[in-house]
Amino acid sequence: MNTTTRRTFLKQSTTLAASAAAFHIAPDLHAQSANEKFTLGIIGPGGMGTNLLKSFASFSDVNIASVSDVDANRLAAAVKNVETLKGRTPKAEKDFRRILEDKSVDAVVIATPDHWHAPATILACGAGKHVYVEKPGSHNIREGRLMIEAARRNKRVVQVGTQSRSTPHVRAAIEKLAGGAIGDVLAVRVWNSQLRRSIGKQPPSEPPPHLDFDAWVGPAPMVPYRSNLLPSIWRWWFAFGAGDMGNDGVHDLDIGRWGLCAGDRHPNRVCALGGKYFFDDDQQFPDTQAVVFEYDLDGGRKKQLIYEQRIWAPYVQEGHENGDGYYGTKGYMILGKGKGWELFAARNKLADKAEGRTDLAAHNRNFLDCIKTGARPNADVEVHHYSACLCHLGNIATRLGRTLQFDPQKERFVADDEANKLVRREYRPGHWAVPKGV
Repeated sequence: MNTTTRRTFLKQSTTLAASAAAFHIAPDLHAQSANEKFTLGIIGPGGMGTNLLKSFASFSDVNIASVSDVDANRLAAAVKNVETLKGRTPKAEKDFRRILEDKSVDAVVIATPDHWHAPATILACGAGKHVYVEKPGSHNIREGRLMIEAARRNKRVVQVGTQSRSTPHVRAAIEKLAGGAIGDVLAVRVWNSQLRRSIGKQPPSEPPPHLDFDAWVGPAPMVPYRSNLLPSIWRWWFAFGAGDMGNDGVHDLDIGRWGLCAGDRHPNRVCALGGKYFFDDDQQFPDTQAVVFEYDLDGGRKKQLIYEQRIWAPYVQEGHENGDGYYGTKGYMILGKGKGWELFAARNKLADKAEGRTDLAAHNRNFLDCIKTGARPNADVEVHHYSACLCHLGNIATRLGRTLQFDPQKERFVADDEANKLVRREYRPGHWAVPKGV
């Protein structure tokens, strides 16, 4: 076994006894004992937020005290869900700052649109709350670094919703790769192949009366409301989402980067081609992308991560709609996070396989357990940063259509002012949620 890659895997795992010594709960929030309950607030409990609400509510040691949404209909639905699942009525807040002010709340679950992930996480950490935030953790590269700094400065546990990090069959696959099961993994191919629907073309219009659109836009620059912006369609707009690369693609990019066994680092180069080859609609992000990332390792070695996206495809590839192919010097592995994996030795001989499904509950439980112990969670905000940045780097390279050199330490492009403008974003001047240091 390669000692270095094995050590990297173990560093990323959640062996609590090993990691607890490296990370401690802040003095004002003690590690909770096994018989204590967690008091949670849910921010953005619609869509994936509903799934998270139900998952966390299934734990007997969780009390959901508050829910917050700027959509009155979604807020009312969340209240009913908590009443049904936990037998009590939570506080309903349109402004999530009221939850952050509540000293009885131990942690918040953030399932807002992407442009709110970093601002809400940074504010929550500053208010002494632990955070579970949906993927992608950040809307842009700079925000991701600020999230890490906020978590460390305030000694908070921050888990990102890439639940494959806690899924047993995926963890077993990564351990095999780190142990040399297919030799040295030199390249990984990630694919996002599925059939999306057109978002159409819509003119600006008045927002529905149940939505506080000004609050929804928040720190992002104000734009007119459109009926093809909400719900969930915001993913395809530059100001609010990260395209499908940051939506579904980030899951498999995260697994791919993990299995590349190159450690937690940024790539040194990225090149990409793509655009809207299929959909004629208002979507701003590509429906087709091919992105190549190259990593410089010690001793002059290099590794490659390849991302392919076709969100107009009515078929699956190699048995998986979204998947990862790991190519090593002694074999290869094909993995689907929601199905399982197969490992092939020389001459395509099937050597091992496993089945399994994505385990959301295990990921949520890991977050709660880390609050108790002070350990780093499976999808710690810093680990996730290197995966989320692949989405941001890939989208930037696709927009610019050329090879980009990236400085992993400075988190800036080398001698490229046009690209560096996209490392950050523009914010609404004077808005209370604009993070410091952007």
